[in-house]
Amino acid sequence: MAASVGALALGISALVVCPAASHAEQAKTSSSASDDLNSVFKTQPCVQAKSLSQLDAPLARVAKRLEAHDPVTIVAVGSSSTGGAGASTPAFSYPSRLERELRQRFPETRVTVINQGINGEDANSMMARMDAVLEPKPDLVIWQLGTNTVLRDGNIPETANVLQAGISRIKKSGADVLLIDPQFAPRVNAKPAVSEMVGLIAYVAKQTHVPLFRRYVAMRHWHEDQAIAFDRFITADGLHMNDWGYSCLARLLAENITATVARSRAVAGVKPFQ
Repeated sequence: MAASVGALALGISALVVCPAASHAEQAKTSSSASDDLNSVFKTQPCVQAKSLSQLDAPLARVAKRLEAHDPVTIVAVGSSSTGGAGASTPAFSYPSRLERELRQRFPETRVTVINQGINGEDANSMMARMDAVLEPKPDLVIWQLGTNTVLRDGNIPETANVLQAGISRIKKSGADVLLIDPQFAPRVNAKPAVSEMVGLIAYVAKQTHVPLFRRYVAMRHWHEDQAIAFDRFITADGLHMNDWGYSCLARLLAENITATVARSRAVAGVKPFQ
């Protein structure tokens, strides 16, 4: 397992729980959020790389609930970049922005994103609190991991075992799983092992048939292809994202979720959302 992952790698928080709301209230929230996001992106557009046009595995439960206009609960578990370190307010954490983006795209469905990011955690710590992560009975768990293990020169191959066990635990609960790999940031990039971690997460995602949002690739695209300076999306600590970074991450993630849901509906022969 470790050898295969190594070869692949070389080849390449505050808790936010939104209460139930009427469709009218959600529409008003979505409109306000849209204006807010447009303001964030006024000086620097948020553009999606072609390689991130869709996730590479389905989100069957989420697609089914959206089709039925049933409420969708998402739990975002991770470390400080899930919790929102570096954001000006908790409202600019990526889970908060993701909730607004998804409500805008699916106004007939009550979408709730619960932020369970805790500063400094690694995969083992997150696995240890998996019962709490699943306590809200989520339809989707978005699991961001890998950065702290890289920064601490931790055991990267061991992460595969933890990740596989966590994915199995989440699937048994009936929830979909979506993974997010490390961020492309100066302090992370200074660690040569980041390529191994990015490769390992991609390998496990493929082997377990769960979608992966390639945050590392997305952020590298901002910097290398769009020529966006690090200080436009990373804070002065060289690690955490700022308001623009979190908002763009959320927008790209929402676009990927939407495209994946649409693809699932097309495969099932269901009409697209109106």
